[in-house]
Amino acid sequence: MTTTVLDAAPNLAALYARAAVTARGRGGELPDTHLARHGVGVDRDHLAGYARVCGLPLDDVLPATYPHVLSFPLQMALMSDRSFPLALPGIVHVRNRVEVLAPVGAAAPLDVEVWAERLAPHRAGATVDLLASVRAGGREVWRSRSTYLSRGGRAPEGAEPADLDLEVDEPARPTATWRVPDDTGRRYARVSGDVNPIHLSGLTAKAFGFKHAIAHGMWTKARVLGALAGRLPEAFAYDVQFRRPLYLPSTVQLATAPSGAGWDVAVRNARSGTEHLVGTVRPL
Repeated sequence: MTTTVLDAAPNLAALYARAAVTARGRGGELPDTHLARHGVGVDRDHLAGYARVCGLPLDDVLPATYPHVLSFPLQMALMSDRSFPLALPGIVHVRNRVEVLAPVGAAAPLDVEVWAERLAPHRAGATVDLLASVRAGGREVWRSRSTYLSRGGRAPEGAEPADLDLEVDEPARPTATWRVPDDTGRRYARVSGDVNPIHLSGLTAKAFGFKHAIAHGMWTKARVLGALAGRLPEAFAYDVQFRRPLYLPSTVQLATAPSGAGWDVAVRNARSGTEHLVGTVRPL
């Protein structure tokens, strides 16, 4: 294993450009590389903008989904490198699990590290897991596993398929209705840095096989988190599966149901009932 420590966050637009140029001819095994940044500070204005876009409360503790924004540039640096076996353009986030091991203060300097695991075959191509760990004062306070699908990608022969299905008792009754405007992808891209073309406009999304632009899965996940504000354990795991693209614009319904000290959640299209997200919140 090789760990490379970066002095600053990579430029995401430059990474996407590099990934587009080097998309062809990829394959092989995952690189045994970790990327890290030390002493990362949270910009309070950026945090406020993120909270506003995602419908989250703003206080001195980071929302459970915010450290993903800090780790995301390192994920993109890893995946855009020519040694990474899957092409980055058009890649889709299909599952995400975060674990809040302790409340993460917005004033704390954070050490962030990412790496890749489990390159696996899928009926539509291949999946890969990007893992992230965040430490404060030498103690791990947050971790995540993000599973991405590369349509047409290839995994090494003999690799075991990943189990992407999340078992959840899906709540039946809606508790809120949200109108998701057509600029949601662009607004979230500005605060997250995720400028994947499938989220930005119908024209760029069609180039990758989508009929309209789609909302970022992590925006939907954060929006659900905001609806549960004040009702979450101090330490918890928040696991979601992104089942179907949430096309923009849309009207969706959130359904929630208590499950012990946690929650089961679902986001569905208000008209068709199509499930965009299902998830669980469980205390640790």
